[in-house]
Amino acid sequence: MSKQTFRDRLQTGAPILADGAMGAMLHQESQARADACFDAMNVEDPEIVLAVHKAYIAAGADLIATNTFGANSFKLASAGRAQNLELYNRRGVELARLAIAESGRDDVYIAGSVGPLGVGIYPYGRLSQAEAQTAFAAQLFALASAGVDAIQFETFSEHKELLLAISVLRELDAELPIIAQATFYHENLSYAGYPPARVANDLYRTGADVIGVNCGSGPAGIAEVLRQMRYAVPDAVFSAMPNAGFPEVTGGRILYPASAEYFADCATTFVNIGATVIGGCCGTTPEHIAAMRGALDQPSADFVDLHIGEIDIHHGDHDPDHPTELAERLNDGAFTVTVEMAPPRSYHTEQLLAIARRLRAAGADLINVADTPAARMKMSAWAVAHLLQTQIGIEAVLHFPTRGRNMLRVQGDLLASHALGLRNLFVVMGDPTRIGDFPDASDVNDVAPSRLIDVIKQGMNKGVDMAGHSIGKPSSFTVGCALNMGADDIDRELRALRNKLKAGADFALGQAIFEPERIQRFHERYEELTGADFNLPVLMAVMPLHSLRQARFLNNEVPGITIPDSILERIADAGDEARREGILIAQELLDEMMGLIQGAYIIPGGDYDAAAEVVAYLKRDRIAGAA
Repeated sequence: MSKQTFRDRLQTGAPILADGAMGAMLHQESQARADACFDAMNVEDPEIVLAVHKAYIAAGADLIATNTFGANSFKLASAGRAQNLELYNRRGVELARLAIAESGRDDVYIAGSVGPLGVGIYPYGRLSQAEAQTAFAAQLFALASAGVDAIQFETFSEHKELLLAISVLRELDAELPIIAQATFYHENLSYAGYPPARVANDLYRTGADVIGVNCGSGPAGIAEVLRQMRYAVPDAVFSAMPNAGFPEVTGGRILYPASAEYFADCATTFVNIGATVIGGCCGTTPEHIAAMRGALDQPSADFVDLHIGEIDIHHGDHDPDHPTELAERLNDGAFTVTVEMAPPRSYHTEQLLAIARRLRAAGADLINVADTPAARMKMSAWAVAHLLQTQIGIEAVLHFPTRGRNMLRVQGDLLASHALGLRNLFVVMGDPTRIGDFPDASDVNDVAPSRLIDVIKQGMNKGVDMAGHSIGKPSSFTVGCALNMGADDIDRELRALRNKLKAGADFALGQAIFEPERIQRFHERYEELTGADFNLPVLMAVMPLHSLRQARFLNNEVPGITIPDSILERIADAGDEARREGILIAQELLDEMMGLIQGAYIIPGGDYDAAAEVVAYLKRDRIAGAA
């Protein structure tokens, strides 16, 4: 009976035990320097590599990784061995296969180990994207050609490099299974400041068979990261491979404190959290893996939770010196899709987070969080935006109304937003309290939206408050303004826009338009008055209609929205299929607006499933292919 494919084995759901450290074992067995080129031992000391593989198989490993972690052109070049790239990778696979054959087991899988290139990729290093792709392609082609069962990407502290490596593999081989593992450090953030939830979502969307975490910390830290990743993407298949604690240098040797017995508890902990592939990283030995094997082979054993207290979801900022994803997308000219969500009218957030996961899975790049829409009492928009970023891993745009805040409150709230990692703001006047739940509530308005944009961009982002006093380190907000490109009085709209542009607005959220030709007229009038092209990025609001009643309400009672008779007739004629017709209309409008806008701002009107359909349409047919 032939062995199951690795992908079929994953689908059984039974735990798969991977091996432990390779480099540390080779360092120990060969007495080589810790910075030696261990990949070269596949050719120069193959018996040592073979012995390590066999020891892990004897310990009970179901999956062994090739000794090729650093066998890419850049790391090999630093050791003067770049010419041997294909040889080291091919020989690494051959040694793993030989170890399996000599062990007498026919149920062990081979993962081709691939690590980071060791050189930063632009804009954070000297390598271009093309150079990085070429380097990954050379190693991945060698491993795939040698016949591995899967590719194991591991110890990627910059997850965008990991995403790039995965895309290269998919170009070379669309079917080879992928284990994609990121590494997190201080406060459970990646090197670029991304939390586990964001990384998990990005990896899951690549279609990797297994996503997870390795290295960086010991079992307790890895367990916490794993929880956050699984919370963000509950449908994924996960891996967890911790170090044997934090290393200590004693007598010139690097020692790891975690015992094999402790790792036996780790095995059941990781499975309990939801990991399918488990193993070890730096400092782990065949003894650690054997202990994990023993624990896994006792299904009745108690699950031991290594975590003390509640999940410590990261509450800090992404690296405040690193641009937000929105800022990067605006700078790159990438088409950006965001969906508006209203906070709940309670303190329960389960449904809201579930909806956000669906929108993220559909392809939404960001979520806009409205602040007291229609002056209705809702949960704080800050809290919702913070939960989305920390638990779902999707970046938020926080609506920041000036209404209801005096100058002291405005500036204090801005500092609080930045401290919570909420650095994308949509500055707007806000809805008057007289139309909402508490018409007698204070409606103070010390500062207009254009003035607040100036306070943020020309003041706080340069390190001072409205009075010119230092706030310490400058903030790094990305700020949007409101824009109605379909206004009947375009000149009046342009006068208001001029102040917002002068203040430094980075983008605009456009009022919903049901007649795309109005956008062209806006561009033409702007050029007539200024003599320049209109180049402010606009994320255009799109509202999927779901009924004739809704369409009539928007057309008759919402200022700034005009729905032509042709669309009203289509909705009316659709009858019970009005919702489906509304989705089609939204998709058609976006098709017509392409080239005139830089993104879509989907306003669901309570129908988040319809919003998800529009998002998926955009990503599938307009953006994903172009990328």
